[in-house]
Amino acid sequence: MNQSNIAYISFDTVPAPKGAAIHITAFSRALAAAFDGINLVTVSPTLECIDGQENYPQVIQTTLSACGDNLIQRILSFRYLLRLWLQNKNKQFKIIHIRSIYEGFVIAQNNQKYCRQLIFEVNGLPSIELKYRYPNIVDDRELLHKLYTQEQICLEAADLIITPSSITAKYLQNRGVIVNKIRVIPNGVDLDVFTYYEHLEKSHNNFLQLIYFGTLSPWQGVNLAIEALALLNRDIPANLTVIGQARNDQIKILNQLAFKLGVANKLKILEPLSQQELVKYIHNSDVILAPLTPNDRNLIQGCCPLKILEGMATGIPVIASDLPVVRELGEDGVDFLLVKPGSAKAIKDAVLRLQSEPELAAQIAINARNRIEQHYTWNLAGEALIAAYTELGIKSSITL
Repeated sequence: MNQSNIAYISFDTVPAPKGAAIHITAFSRALAAAFDGINLVTVSPTLECIDGQENYPQVIQTTLSACGDNLIQRILSFRYLLRLWLQNKNKQFKIIHIRSIYEGFVIAQNNQKYCRQLIFEVNGLPSIELKYRYPNIVDDRELLHKLYTQEQICLEAADLIITPSSITAKYLQNRGVIVNKIRVIPNGVDLDVFTYYEHLEKSHNNFLQLIYFGTLSPWQGVNLAIEALALLNRDIPANLTVIGQARNDQIKILNQLAFKLGVANKLKILEPLSQQELVKYIHNSDVILAPLTPNDRNLIQGCCPLKILEGMATGIPVIASDLPVVRELGEDGVDFLLVKPGSAKAIKDAVLRLQSEPELAAQIAINARNRIEQHYTWNLAGEALIAAYTELGIKSSITL
């Protein structure tokens, strides 16, 4: 393969069983197929840097190590190696595609040296999200100012900005980004992996099976799912399985909450699974919970909750928080049930409603699958991404 004119660079580990890695894989494969290959640069899962592996057709992946005892050290390590990689390429890419300031700031500072055009894919911004991982930085005005400033430099340097949510697009406009510079491309679902399962009857000893999957970040509201589990067990026996990436302290807090509420024996927390293994757990559940909390990450910055889209494809009804980022994915009572944000009682009441109205649960599952098939597949997202690239004058080898 000839040296690609496109570099897709992200401070993430790929492959990995989390939403960012799934998104990056889908986008990189779509771009490689349309533009005769790309360079994908990501974080090495080890201390070893590996250059030029073709892990997917025409996706030439380079992994750079990110060493250090804390996030800042790891970012600086990755940036240093990224500069070396760019210099060693000894060329100007037609397009460099970034996903955050962690890798993007290096390029945005001198983008004309490295590329003709810069695409900034905004899924989340550290000036908003980082405080949920590191609460002590809330009072560090200097650090928050640096984060915000680097974000602005990347936003202003970008020729095109891609984001998965109209809520995020509005937020970026409030930060001075002109509307015709933004393209909204929602997340997608691999329908061959997230298959539809017709839930005809329960086969788990009369215990209602609830499931949450995704990260255990504070904005996800997993604590509300556990509180709802406790409320449910006053009326009917129920279990909750939580599957996702988490730190040990996060798992400890959730287990302590379950113990306090008397449902420790009804909660199971599992490490991230492959999508194929995850689907098996989903199909063995009665209800999927997505209790997003009402905070600035979900309400102001915005997001496109991949867990909700994937859940909607599986034939298992979804109960989610009534937030604008969820409402743009479907219709309440048709594609999912929406509940008052922050209310464990509302989650419990919605679960009981689905149990008492099995016809409604079945119809929601059917409607949700249809909506995903029509609007939220990775094929559709890939087509929109290719169209955005062609607007910048990059000629595709395929016809949309």
